Amino acid sequence: MGAFVVLLRGINVGGHNKLPMADLRAALSSDGLTDVQTYIQSGNVVLTASTPDADVVGAQVRSVIARDFGLDIPAIALSAEDLAGIVVANPYPDEVDPKRVHAIVLPHAPGPGDMDAIDSRQAAASGKGSRDAVAVIGRTAYLHTPDGFGTSELARTLTSGARGPLKDGTARNWSTITTLLGMCR
Repeated sequence: MGAFVVLLRGINVGGHNKLPMADLRAALSSDGLTDVQTYIQSGNVVLTASTPDADVVGAQVRSVIARDFGLDIPAIALSAEDLAGIVVANPYPDEVDPKRVHAIVLPHAPGPGDMDAIDSRQAAASGKGSRDAVAVIGRTAYLHTPDGFGTSELARTLTSGARGPLKDGTARNWSTITTLLGMCR
């Protein structure tokens, strides 16, 4: 039995893909997952599963959501140890405002083409005077937005549209990341 965090992408945003957390907890519990907890409405689930394989857990959660709610929602599962590794690797540990650092967790590490796109978009943002920065470690992109995530052109160009190199990831601010890690204990 292992603890996992499952990050759902694109739920309860702007009235789309509505997924009530109480109903999700009940559905996941009835499918054999245990200790199911959710945090806020944006799709953060902490649970225990009998398998040690995060990909199997993510697939199970995605399947339950499709079966019980009729939604095809990407679900990225991380073991508690993987999430702890993301926290330890944070390249922006001196930022005092946890809402200025985001972890964008991807289904897999970006390839060379994606890395080139990330680098060129960061250079373009810097050329316009942006203080935003991105660092990719494994399958996590750490985005530091000193002037705010919501107004960050770099965040938008990295995560939006069909050509955004991080479009398949799901972002959580640092406060959420550390809260989820605490829920795993």
